[in-house]
Amino acid sequence: MLIAQITDIHLGFDPDDPAEFNRRRLDQVLERLCEMEPLPDLLLATGDLTDKGDTDSYRRLKSAFGRCPFPVWPCMGNHDDRDGFAKLFPEVPKSDGFVQYVIDEDRWPIRMIVLDTLEPGRHGGAFCDTRASWLSERLAEERDKPTLIVLHHPPIETGIPWMTSEPEAQWVTNLRDALAPANNVIGLIAGHIHRPIVTGWAGLPLAVTPSTAPQVALDLRPIDPAKPDNRPMIVADPAAYALHYWNGAALISHLCNADDHVQLARYDETMQPLVRYLLEEHANDRK
Repeated sequence: MLIAQITDIHLGFDPDDPAEFNRRRLDQVLERLCEMEPLPDLLLATGDLTDKGDTDSYRRLKSAFGRCPFPVWPCMGNHDDRDGFAKLFPEVPKSDGFVQYVIDEDRWPIRMIVLDTLEPGRHGGAFCDTRASWLSERLAEERDKPTLIVLHHPPIETGIPWMTSEPEAQWVTNLRDALAPANNVIGLIAGHIHRPIVTGWAGLPLAVTPSTAPQVALDLRPIDPAKPDNRPMIVADPAAYALHYWNGAALISHLCNADDHVQLARYDETMQPLVRYLLEEHANDRK
């Protein structure tokens, strides 16, 4: 199974510009995904779908997703607005007012549980008792089917001091406690940080996908809120996406950018001996 992920689109950052920078970056990523072979089975859009949660931005987002030949499933980020989202995406399920739901089809070998970590007025994550109880109930329903957790905010300390989570925050504890009894969770995928990050959390793999919007600069120095130091904070690195490949035993995450890549070699007659040798080696290793 092949799962595509995009995150942190921030559509509407330039609300009066129909050809805004973030829309062009989104279109570039979607074009790349729509031209892939094989196509992804689905696309997960993991929050900060818009920059201001306005209806017009959600309308333009839905139009952009309409070109995709695969289903698109979104979740909430801290820049989103549940009511504005629901007006344009009424088909996306809610539970107790939160955009939380399960994606589970018989044809797919894994299921996905999409979480809502939005708390209006808060930049960081949230996961209250109501949301945690809902997750616990969903995990108890299908104990044998491999399950992927999908959310916007990664519950980790990243090393980037202004874009991080407090490891002992209550919402992180609630999430960890809800996941602890489950033995079929294969990992978590998230966004929010605008950077590629791979780590482990609570005994589970966690992949953070870089954004389609501009990226956060990698700077691990402490930051003093009283003393601006002119460090770079946002950089125009290429628009990005992830491909998560389930091979039947593990989830393999490829973090990619959508720019055209300069080809230094291609599969032609000169590369054929190497390909033949490697595939024969793999076949012998399986014996």
